[in-house]
Amino acid sequence: MIDIETLKKYMKVLEESSLAEIEISDEEDSIRLAKPTADSPVVAFSGAAPAPADAPAAPAAPAAQASGVTIDSPMVGVFYAAPSPEKPPFVNVGDSVQKGDIVCIIEAMKIMNEITADKSGVIEEILVNNGDVVEFDQPLFRIG
Repeated sequence: MIDIETLKKYMKVLEESSLAEIEISDEEDSIRLAKPTADSPVVAFSGAAPAPADAPAAPAAPAAQASGVTIDSPMVGVFYAAPSPEKPPFVNVGDSVQKGDIVCIIEAMKIMNEITADKSGVIEEILVNNGDVVEFDQPLFRIG
């Protein structure tokens, strides 16, 4: 698995070069970093390579509860629950949010991207921890 420090090094190389994108892969992972353009994602992650047929199955991700829907990550990056370490989180479990409210920040290529609720509701669960690396379309919050 490509660790966060290695990922950050690749991001810095891309940022400081004239390259438009970098793609790196090993036996387990493949990752593509691209400089943002008007019609492309900031960073794309293709996840782990398929397991051999004789490998044990990975545990299934928890299913979404019938009572709630999720707010998902629009990009790969580092999840931050608050605008700075000294400030309180944007949202807590039990908070009511309206469509368009800022719920977190995702840092991608040293750019802080404010993530907004795409639906209104009450935060039932925060599915990631502050400082976690999140993937594209990964559920961040469950709202009801």
